[in-house]
Amino acid sequence: MIYPIADMHCDLLSFLAKVPGADSFDKNQIACAFPWMQEGGVKMQVMAIYTDVNPSSSALASKQADIFVDLLRKEQETVSRFDLGFLQNQANEKSIGIIASVENAAGFGNESATWSEIYQQFDSIVSKVGQLAYISLTHHTENRFGGGNYTEGIGLKEDGKRLLDYMAGKKIPIDLSHTSDLLAEGILNHIDRHHLPIPVIASHSNFRAIWDHKRNLSDEFAQEIIHRGGIIGVNFLRAFLDPNVPERLYEHLLYGAKLGENAICFGADFFYTQDFPDKSRHPFYFPLAENSSKYPDILEDLSASLSDEQLRKLAFENVFNFYQKLWS
Repeated sequence: MIYPIADMHCDLLSFLAKVPGADSFDKNQIACAFPWMQEGGVKMQVMAIYTDVNPSSSALASKQADIFVDLLRKEQETVSRFDLGFLQNQANEKSIGIIASVENAAGFGNESATWSEIYQQFDSIVSKVGQLAYISLTHHTENRFGGGNYTEGIGLKEDGKRLLDYMAGKKIPIDLSHTSDLLAEGILNHIDRHHLPIPVIASHSNFRAIWDHKRNLSDEFAQEIIHRGGIIGVNFLRAFLDPNVPERLYEHLLYGAKLGENAICFGADFFYTQDFPDKSRHPFYFPLAENSSKYPDILEDLSASLSDEQLRKLAFENVFNFYQKLWS
């Protein structure tokens, strides 16, 4: 059985924004090039607007939002907007449904931006790209909103609370994939204390119970996401699976299905790796999950452990059901 695929995270936009000669159709340049997606049956792809923390973060985020809009305008045979209309007509959709997300809220405003500027940038990005799939407050490091997954002792800051307050009611999930544990705890507590209508997900995270890494979710946070009706996208990067055991990918996926079969999905995290300075990280992906064509093989390998219904949920139904419910 060949299933359509929904994937919760790739970095095609930052690749197109930053790499000279970047080509979204060149399979030799990036693992989530459109031909790879087409070979893998990708039906829905979240494209992150990613920035690090620097004075030009807002400008880079705006550039990626413009690139997203250009893809929809110029590549109509390949992509279309993933929205409620797409979901309601999915059987007739031949293109890949794409939707933007924001990975690192530094893209809304650098450390010196005023709140007027942050709100304006937030509204400008949403106006350009349409509905956002999710927002991550941080990446690996600290910013004005909170502590990233490689920080110690930094949770949710006052600016992070203010941004959550602004998100509330906009039907944009908050993403725990790059939070410190303290930040994740702070986000959940702030949402609950103020009864904020903000869904909680992890777009591209694995499980600490399988591979003990700060980047992976503890059972506590995974169960909290599931309890709140969120989804968890499993990441394909070697470093977060187990750098030496390819089959650990299956263990993360099966563990996620055991925790919550209605929550588990894909969040491969394919990005441009050719200029990455730390050569110890190369290759970033095992051959069994090295590009967007590999989803059918992964599902086939899991078919001995999961039922057809569970495979459908993992492949696309959990993601489609989550956004159908959120946007209806």
